[in-house]
Amino acid sequence: MKGVEGNHITLLKNGGEFFPALESAIDAATTDIRLETYIFEADATGIRIAEALARAARRGVAVRLLVDGVGSRQTPAAFFEELREAGATVLIFRPDHRLFNVNRSRLRRVHRKIALIDNRVGFVGGINIIDDMNASLSDFPRYDYAVQVEGPLLARIYPAVHVLWRWVAWQRLRKADVGALPPHQVPAPAGHHRAGFVVRDNFRNRRAIERMYLKAIGESRHHVLLMNPYFLPGRRLRRALLAARERGVKVTILLQGRADHPMLQMATRALFGLLLGAGIDIYEYEKSMLHGKVAAIDDRWATVGSSNLDPFSLFLNREANVEVYDEGFARQVRESVEAEMATGALACRVDHWKQRPLLQRAQSWLAYGFARWVAGIIGFAKQWD
Repeated sequence: MKGVEGNHITLLKNGGEFFPALESAIDAATTDIRLETYIFEADATGIRIAEALARAARRGVAVRLLVDGVGSRQTPAAFFEELREAGATVLIFRPDHRLFNVNRSRLRRVHRKIALIDNRVGFVGGINIIDDMNASLSDFPRYDYAVQVEGPLLARIYPAVHVLWRWVAWQRLRKADVGALPPHQVPAPAGHHRAGFVVRDNFRNRRAIERMYLKAIGESRHHVLLMNPYFLPGRRLRRALLAARERGVKVTILLQGRADHPMLQMATRALFGLLLGAGIDIYEYEKSMLHGKVAAIDDRWATVGSSNLDPFSLFLNREANVEVYDEGFARQVRESVEAEMATGALACRVDHWKQRPLLQRAQSWLAYGFARWVAGIIGFAKQWD
């Protein structure tokens, strides 16, 4: 049977729902907190969560924080040192302060966002510990999702977090920080959701998230909704989407309109002619910066997580997604995304797209060619092409 029965999965939209839930869970912790994040910014939101972690550590809770060395490289070392002084243990995954580094091993980042508290509640999604607002891009909050997990699925999340923590501790020669084993007790049922936990790593699960998407899209019969900010799928995913459309499935893709990585957006747009020409609907979100990575298929399956559909997430980074096999939850995800699309997204029309100025089309293909060149240097061109 797919997934684990007996969970309660709560969809959390944006930091406005996620950060209060996370802070409340941290403040209620009595024994153990484990948090992984790509970005932990020293802004108002970061300070708020750091203060909650410090309060927990001071009252005797074992607090373990793992942050990525590239994603959090702008965060002052003193910020994390204050957490250590409060009693928390903080590890940095592969610190790297170079602005451009195409070394394959150094590009393998911890991009997943996971928090676990007392074997009672967990959080998985795409939301970093950073303010929602980015005034340079929009007056509206960053558009993103996470899920709150309660129930037996936690027993599958804890080992993944523990294994990475132990590996980083040994790599940093911090034997004392290897940490306690994950809880042996499986949490009692907390709801009716059947859910799974899917990770991508560089060992046994190299293509696990890609396979998750391929299976869900391959089984689609009515509609596929993908929301992803960095969308540059490999050949297998492209073929799966085109095959779904040929079967009569309605395929809708929501992408960034306000791009924080313009080069990647230009490369993505090189695929628009193929996708739009096949009848796939593409929308670009203009209201604010889109950062969420979610999908909903046939009102029967949905996923929320950290994985983009680009070569870095699919073939290099450590990522984590929760997938939920539940009609009500899948419909909630679809309706939430569609409501945002109705107020904040613009449809891309195939006739307008083909009439773009030659310079814009050339920029897209040059960006796509550059992305393929980088893929070749790093060594995953075969998986992508």
